[in-house]
Amino acid sequence: MKAAVAAGHPATAQAGAEILADGGSAADAAVGACLASCVAETVMTGLLGGGHAIHFDAGSGATANLDCFVAVPGLGEKREAAPLVELRVPFGEELVHYAVGVASCAVPGVPAGLGELWRRHGSLPWSRLCEPALRLAREGVRMPPAHASCLVMLAPVMTMSEGARIYAPAGRLLGGGERLDQPGLVLALEALAEEGPETAYTGSLADAFVALMDERGGRVSRADLLAYRAVWDEPVQASHGAWDVRTRSDLSGVPAALARLRTVPDDDQAARALELLEALVPGGPSGGGHTTNLTVVDRDGSACVLTTSLGLGSGDWLSGYDLHLNSMLGEADLLVGELEPGRRMRSMMAPLLAFDSAGLALAAGAAGGTRLRSALVQVVSAILDEGLGPTEAVDRPRLHPAGSIVHLEPGFGQPVRDALARAGWQVAEWRERHHYFGGVSVVARAGAAGDPRRSGAALLLG
Repeated sequence: MKAAVAAGHPATAQAGAEILADGGSAADAAVGACLASCVAETVMTGLLGGGHAIHFDAGSGATANLDCFVAVPGLGEKREAAPLVELRVPFGEELVHYAVGVASCAVPGVPAGLGELWRRHGSLPWSRLCEPALRLAREGVRMPPAHASCLVMLAPVMTMSEGARIYAPAGRLLGGGERLDQPGLVLALEALAEEGPETAYTGSLADAFVALMDERGGRVSRADLLAYRAVWDEPVQASHGAWDVRTRSDLSGVPAALARLRTVPDDDQAARALELLEALVPGGPSGGGHTTNLTVVDRDGSACVLTTSLGLGSGDWLSGYDLHLNSMLGEADLLVGELEPGRRMRSMMAPLLAFDSAGLALAAGAAGGTRLRSALVQVVSAILDEGLGPTEAVDRPRLHPAGSIVHLEPGFGQPVRDALARAGWQVAEWRERHHYFGGVSVVARAGAAGDPRRSGAALLLG
């Protein structure tokens, strides 16, 4: 596989490519790209969110998952939390319910995860990995059309307080192509570069974070921050045809869906749609969130896939730093089981690697909340089972089942719609391609692709 970066924004992909070109490892590039995404993709993610990664070391052949998702707060002294604000966000024709506010913020994990990736698999100095993001923060970054469209949907939370200055600086929402300025991120990234990722747990950013929690009635205490650790564990292994797939399960359902999915003739679109639904439907909640994903393969053949998210975002920003708080405690789809202080919250994220007898064949991940599984399974299957190139596989129209309804992007023919109706599905046809259907970033032997639904991009380094 050629060295490549695929991500949710051109600036994110460029940051990862810059680090690779400077001799960085896949982990270095993933860290640099993720920090850039925390500037360029703040409608989708941020430094105070959570994530999951998978890493493949070409030298040893070892794969490992990294859990840097958010943790449940409550380890410190008990405090009265501020009430949450209920929101309904339109995803096309579907209204999704959220709860936001400072008390929806869980213990952030992204800084610890980036630090752990760098310590175990990095080769460049930490401060070098911060440079592309710092440059973006100082210069500003253009808002791509898909992010501008998403901002319209998220306006009630993105402009709830300090965010109005960032996302509606002239009294109206930023549009596609306009510059997104977040000057506070310069200070945040300077602190990160100088103090290391620990700044979010024991340093300057931690102090500001705890002060905000105390001022507004948040749940996260200093004890919660001090106790947080990013954790390595073994990937879930699943067979799909001739491929050995390694990923994570939890709420994602991706390993089971790939194991259930059977191949169908390439020219039978209706049969393929029915097989996909048969694989995707068992289990899984319904709803949504805002996430981004990046995928890196370096010149040595090592790979890192990293998915991060703020949830919807709480509507609160860290004073002086322009850092949006996560809202994971307000994401109903993630509130599964007992929420024990210090324990990780559940997640649908599923960064993924696929191997065959010749070695690494594909590295991919997806954003999109409950649509993440649908998007990832369809793209991975199109590449592995049908031999499509990454761009063709990502561009192909997608479907997503939700309850008794199957949502279809434009491009499915009448035979597909008829077959779905005969099978008892209610069909919801979308008028245009939409970020509702997830965002996949993938690197494979035939190339790399970012998802146009979210203005993604990919760069090959040769």
